[in-house]
Amino acid sequence: MPGTPALFDPSIYEARRIRLLMGLADGLVLLPGNADSPMTFRDNVHPFRQDSSFRYFFGLDQPDLVGVIDVDEEEATIFGDELTLDDIVWTGYLPTIADRAKQVGVEKTRPLADLPKLLQEAHAQGRPIHYLPPYRDAQTLGLARWLDRAPSEIAPGASLELILLVISQRAIKSPQEIEELEKAVDLSVDMHVAAMRMARPGMKESEIAAEVTRIAMAGGAGISFPPIATIHGEILHNHDDSHTLSGGDLFLLDAGAMTRSGYCGDLSSTFPVDARFTERQATMYELSLAAHEDAVRMLQPGVTNLQVHLAAAEAIAEGMTALGIMKGDPEEAVAAGAHALFFPCGVGHMMGLDVHDMESLGEVYVGWNGQPKSTEFGLKSLRLGRQLEPGFVLTIEPGIYFIPQLIDRWRAEKKHEAFFDWDELGKWRDFGGIRNEEDFLITGEGAHRLGKPKPKTIAEVEARRGR
Repeated sequence: MPGTPALFDPSIYEARRIRLLMGLADGLVLLPGNADSPMTFRDNVHPFRQDSSFRYFFGLDQPDLVGVIDVDEEEATIFGDELTLDDIVWTGYLPTIADRAKQVGVEKTRPLADLPKLLQEAHAQGRPIHYLPPYRDAQTLGLARWLDRAPSEIAPGASLELILLVISQRAIKSPQEIEELEKAVDLSVDMHVAAMRMARPGMKESEIAAEVTRIAMAGGAGISFPPIATIHGEILHNHDDSHTLSGGDLFLLDAGAMTRSGYCGDLSSTFPVDARFTERQATMYELSLAAHEDAVRMLQPGVTNLQVHLAAAEAIAEGMTALGIMKGDPEEAVAAGAHALFFPCGVGHMMGLDVHDMESLGEVYVGWNGQPKSTEFGLKSLRLGRQLEPGFVLTIEPGIYFIPQLIDRWRAEKKHEAFFDWDELGKWRDFGGIRNEEDFLITGEGAHRLGKPKPKTIAEVEARRGR
C-alpha cells in the first residue's frame, strides 16, 4: 500500500543516486513521482502506481512526491506536503515525509511549494535541469508549471543524457531485484496453474481473469497488467473477456503478478478447454513450443535478441513448411518477412519494475541501444533487439497466430505468395493463436529461467487439465 516502508536498505538507494549523478557534469535531476489518477471524480481514484524511475532511485510508494538530485552539491531532496487532518481521516496516518525519506537515505525534505523557485533559480544560473519523458498528462502539466514552459515544450525537452544513464542502471538487475522478480514469477506460475485447472466448457473468460487476479492479490501482490484471458488467442492483446468457453477451443492466458515492491512477472500459457489437446491442436502447439525452445537455447551474453527472434521465426517457418502451409526455403521466407503472417510480433521484451521495462524512456534506446529499428511488418514490433548482457531480464514469447483478416489481405494482395500454399493455409484460417511465455535472467554463462517451472509440454499441461 502507499506509504509502506522502502523495500531495500537505504544504502542501495544512495548508491543508485550517486552512480546517476556521477554520470552528469552538472545541474539538477528532476524525478517526479506519480499522483493519484481519478476515475470519475477527484477522490475516486484508480489503484496507485508509482513512477518506476522515482521508485528505483527514491524507493517511496506514495503519491505527490518529487525527487531532486543536485549534481553539483551531490545531495538529494524529496519534495512533498505533509498530510492534513482531513487526509488522515480518509486515508490514515503516515510518518512524516522526513521520516520516510530517511528510509531511503535522504536527509533533506522540502514542501512542494518550494520546487518551482528552486528550478527557476537553477535555470537563471544556466544550470541544466534533467528530466525523463513524461507519459501521463498530469506529469506534463506539472513539469510545465514548475519549469514555466508551455506543455508542448516538455516532451522535446527531456534529457537524452539522463535517459541513457537511467537505462544503463535499470537494465542490469541487482541480486535484490532478482529476488523480487523470482517472487513475482513464482506467484505468476500459480495464477497460470489455477487457470489450467479451472477452465471448463460453459465458463466465461471473465471468471478465469477474476480468479488469476484473486490469486495475485491473495498472495500479497497485484497484477502487473490487466490479464489477457481469451479463446481468441489470435488477437495479440485481447482484453475482451466476455466470451463463453466451448469444447474444442484453445484458451490463451497472458498474465503476471506484481509484488508490493513493484517488480513484475509476465507469463503466457495456451491450453485446451477440453481435458486433452486434439491432434490438430497438438500439432500446432508442438510447433510453437519448438520455436520457444529454439529461442531459449540462443540466450547468452553477446547474442543479440534480434538473433533470438530470427531463430524462433525460422523454427516457425520450418514447421509451417513441413505441414505444407508454407513452401520454399524457410530461411529465405524469414529473410523476406513471410513468417510474419503467423508471427507478427517480437520474441520478447525487457522486464523489471515495468512489465515492459522502461518502455516510457524510448524503445529505440531501451531495446535497440539507439540503433534504428526495422520498419518491416513484424520485425518493427520487436521491442528488444540489442546485444544481451549479464543482468538483463527479458521474456521469451514467440507465438503462432492465424489472423483471418491478415490472411485474407495477404492472399488478396498476393503478398509473399511464393512462400504460401493458400489452399492449405485456408484449412487453418480459424485456428486461433498459441504462445508460451517465460521470463529469463541473462547470466555470465547463459540464461536462468526465473521462478518455478510453469507447465509447458503437452503432458504437463494435460496433467493439470485432468478431470
